[in-house]
Amino acid sequence: METRKLGKTDISVSKCSIGTMNFGAPNSCQRDLNSLLDLALDAGINFIDTAEMYPSPASSETYGISEEILGKWLKSKKRHNVVLATKASGPGEFVPWIREGKSNHDLKNLSDAVNGSLKRLQTDYIDLYQLHWPDRATNFFGQLGYKKPKTELSFDIEKTLEALLQLKKSGKIRTIGLCNETAWGAMQFRKIAEMRNLPVISSIQNPYNLLNRTFEINLAEFSLREDCGLISYSPLAFGMLTGKYINELAPPDARLNRYSHYKRYKNSIACNATKEYVALARKWQIDPAHLAISWILSKPFLTSVIIGFSNEQQLRHNLKSVDVHISGELHKSIEKIHLKIPNPCP
Repeated sequence: METRKLGKTDISVSKCSIGTMNFGAPNSCQRDLNSLLDLALDAGINFIDTAEMYPSPASSETYGISEEILGKWLKSKKRHNVVLATKASGPGEFVPWIREGKSNHDLKNLSDAVNGSLKRLQTDYIDLYQLHWPDRATNFFGQLGYKKPKTELSFDIEKTLEALLQLKKSGKIRTIGLCNETAWGAMQFRKIAEMRNLPVISSIQNPYNLLNRTFEINLAEFSLREDCGLISYSPLAFGMLTGKYINELAPPDARLNRYSHYKRYKNSIACNATKEYVALARKWQIDPAHLAISWILSKPFLTSVIIGFSNEQQLRHNLKSVDVHISGELHKSIEKIHLKIPNPCP
């Protein structure tokens, strides 16, 4: 599988990566997950993404289980063969069990987060350490547009970078990345890092798929000009782009059916757009999931696309996307749908 450099580092990552958001819930069998991870490794994937908060939806009962499962597998592998990414949670009332929901990105909180992850992952270093969401008041996790907050959260990007520098000097992390970030935030991190000789971000992990192309509006330019590529999550929009939800073909335990609060990708406009993308894929005799993932892989600002899965069949199926070519004519047809129904799931 093709590999790409992680920002300006010497770290090479596979263009497809494995997401572990459902490791532990609903997937909890260590033996089965070990087999799936082995299969991914054999297919050429070397990049695995997790987070201290996972599995998702987050809960105090399952907090950290995804890292623990991954750590048990990782212990039996040659560590240098895997590029390991995890994330520090930010502040928020929806995660009060993580540092009392007050996890600003300062030295104390980031040190506690890193040390906890290292213990669960059973390793002594993390290749890519990411901030899961900003510790300031801004738009992320489906919020459309920025509104000046009534109450501003306390944040200090320079102090955050200084804390990350200490963790890098200690050997606990190799490089850093942002998640669910805005163009303003990404540029502030880059500018302050260069002015103060602090760690430079190597990646941005944001949602990006056929139903949510907001990354293109301004972050794509940042990624290309600053050599800070996208790690795309939710490439199938929680399975919506497979087409299984539009005709109620998805089983009751499918993610969007199982968790009713995940409404971001199942609104009526998203369903209409999905119908058109699925019809286009079938017209070109391409599986809808392959179309969605291969289209992302064609983007010049992409470093890696995170593939999730619930079983071996899904993993093998999604991996076939790397062999699908999106022609110029097909690109134009995709753009026509996008212009008609732009970003129904920001």
